[in-house]
Amino acid sequence: MAQERDIVNLRNLIKNSKRAVFFGGAGVSTESGIPDFRSKDGLYSQKYKYPPETMLSIEFFRSYPDEFYAFYREKMLVTDVLPNAAHYKLAEWEKEGHIAAVVTQNIDGLHQKAGSKNVFELHGSIYRNFCTKCGMPYPVQRIIKGSGVPRCACGGIVKPDVVLYGEPLREEVVEGAVEAIKRADNLIIGGTSLNVYPAAGLIDFFRGENVVVVNKGAPAKDMRGVTFIDGKIGEIFSMI
Repeated sequence: MAQERDIVNLRNLIKNSKRAVFFGGAGVSTESGIPDFRSKDGLYSQKYKYPPETMLSIEFFRSYPDEFYAFYREKMLVTDVLPNAAHYKLAEWEKEGHIAAVVTQNIDGLHQKAGSKNVFELHGSIYRNFCTKCGMPYPVQRIIKGSGVPRCACGGIVKPDVVLYGEPLREEVVEGAVEAIKRADNLIIGGTSLNVYPAAGLIDFFRGENVVVVNKGAPAKDMRGVTFIDGKIGEIFSMI
């Protein structure tokens, strides 16, 4: 449970920040109603015909696009939820000049919905989709309202612009995130267990003053010498 001194210290850190970076994961969006992956009630704890890690791989997408899209529409394509206090606070702090960038592992677009401008989406976004044959963009609403495998007018299969298992992170996104983290005066990590690589490795580029981790449960990564606040990030941020 978060202590009052932790809240005060985090409040002061944000107030004095000029170019802090927020690095977040699935736990940032759970308070908006989007399940995480690795908790006891998370996506990976549920039973399916194939393991979720298999269905969310590029090989599965290529080999079984019908089954991929059945799972993707049911579990991943969530567009009717709203940002929570964590998203809105980060957008507010960016507007005030305290947060320089948000680096997220999430694909739900909630940071942008809340008003954040400088967002690096390491794993892509459900809101962007493209034809694997001609590269043309494809509206997300057509995927939501459609059924089966969405196809472009040219006949090519449409793929969500999300990083599947077996795919590399987009180079330009990683470069932008690394540059922001290198330049940050403070680093705030939230809603992530830090056990998804290569994304979690990006925080090693931080050279600033303070690191604060806000998460329900301690992260998997060795984080000695940092301030750890145990709790739901939306609840913690709403106190600031």
